[in-house]
Amino acid sequence: MDVSRARYHHPTAWDISFEPLTLPEMLARATARRGDARFLHFLGRDYSYRAIHQEARCFAAGLVANGMQPGDRIGLFLPNVPIYASAYYGAMMAGAVVVNFSPLYTVGELSHQVADSGTRLLVTLDVPELYGTAREVLDASELETLVVGSLADMLPWHKGLALKTFARSKIASVEYSNNVRRWSEVAAKGGKLSREIAIAPDDVALLQYTGGTTGRPKGAMLTHANLAINAQQVAAINPFDKPQDEVFMGALPFFHVFANTALLNHAVASGAAIAMVPRFESGQVLATIAARKATGFPGVPTMFQALLDHPKLSSTDFSSLKVCISGGAPMPAPVHARFEEVTGVRLVEGYGLTESSGVVSVNPYEGMRKRGTIGQVVPGTEVILLDKEDHTRLAPEGEPGELAVCGPQVMRGYWNQPEASAEVLIERGGKIWLRTGDVAVIDEDGFLKIVDRIKDMIAVGGFKVFPSQVEEVILEHPAVKEALVIGVPDEYRGEMPRAYVVPEPGAQTDAGELRDWLNARLGKHERVDQVVLREALPKTIIGKLDRKALRSEVFEG
Repeated sequence: MDVSRARYHHPTAWDISFEPLTLPEMLARATARRGDARFLHFLGRDYSYRAIHQEARCFAAGLVANGMQPGDRIGLFLPNVPIYASAYYGAMMAGAVVVNFSPLYTVGELSHQVADSGTRLLVTLDVPELYGTAREVLDASELETLVVGSLADMLPWHKGLALKTFARSKIASVEYSNNVRRWSEVAAKGGKLSREIAIAPDDVALLQYTGGTTGRPKGAMLTHANLAINAQQVAAINPFDKPQDEVFMGALPFFHVFANTALLNHAVASGAAIAMVPRFESGQVLATIAARKATGFPGVPTMFQALLDHPKLSSTDFSSLKVCISGGAPMPAPVHARFEEVTGVRLVEGYGLTESSGVVSVNPYEGMRKRGTIGQVVPGTEVILLDKEDHTRLAPEGEPGELAVCGPQVMRGYWNQPEASAEVLIERGGKIWLRTGDVAVIDEDGFLKIVDRIKDMIAVGGFKVFPSQVEEVILEHPAVKEALVIGVPDEYRGEMPRAYVVPEPGAQTDAGELRDWLNARLGKHERVDQVVLREALPKTIIGKLDRKALRSEVFEG
């Protein structure tokens, strides 16, 4: 096997075969094996594999009865609730393409993506903020139908009754009509497909919009095989016995590709359970881990920081938790070390992209791992490093390069954007490679380390400065909780790095002193012109620090 600093594939990549299933097939197999086993636990109520599979089939029958055709786009505008799973797999059973929408979207954001994707039907919830936004989009777009689920109906009966009786203000006043339908009506029990819908593993299953690093977000076309195999790849690296007995902490939002693969589809591939919460709230997550005996917890760095900040962390029982997996953003070393020290739980860092169905690499759950790296690629995956200035060549031996990924989880392309697709999907050696835009290095053991994003690099007098390396240094200061570094215009050097910092609560620090402390530990070309202290830094919808939004605030402000 050729393992060099510019090329790598997993050492067991060729020893493991993966089956290109459709996602409905994967759910059907799990139901056949584990029908009565718990699939979802939601705020005190359990849902078995058989119950979700049956509800998904009923929803599929309802879609077909209401005129939905194979290939039509069905949108999910939902938090983490049980009908998310039923709608997700049910839409695919009907041959439709699911489109995930963040429940935090504004009317403008949702309208744009509904129009761009051509979504015909949207599933949402009867909570005022969600229904209100969805209703506005329905009234002012080409969206044809709104299907509204009842939160109370998904809760244990006593909690549902309490919500309806004592918290009516938390339930939207829904005006039902021909184009605003009840979930319980569309997914009526006993509904049966009038005909079997032929779907193939290579059919597009999901339009997953990117975070929009440049310009408007783009819809990554992910096939059934992309998603099913990526779930199998994640399941394959689990070293623990009885994967069907795992209980995943479901705090990541299902609408995000990381959760789609690492939680939802991973659980189905393994026959495992998910203890889900509607949204991340650190106290509720700690209580759920202890009460439901969670064994695995995929999250983003800000989640683990929030748990560290919670007063009940030290009294929480973590004895069931085998591993936590961090992705979505670089894990600050101080947070990593402190979380493991306080909880006694191994925290490993991984990496993936929307365009790769969610997961490319992860540190091993047991044995050797390397902090500060994103681990080794999952089985069946290859990576190479491309020259940063000329992607037609490999990076020079031992030097950082743009990470490119080849594997069964790589998307088909961007929805209705052939030019953007051609820019990131390139042919080399008879294979299709996904250019990630991330600059990385590969060590002798095949561990990857992301150095920075190509678009984030700061040009200082002809030198390239990686913001993440500067952030890594400033986060070593005990008074610093969070940090982002961006380039600002400079008449002499072109650009200069500037650090934006959120101090630890109660920390006494001065911006000038912090700048001097930082610059003393950096190369001359990396030194910042200022440290700006802030109460908060912008974050994305899944809670990772948002460099793009910070740039907008700074330069537009």
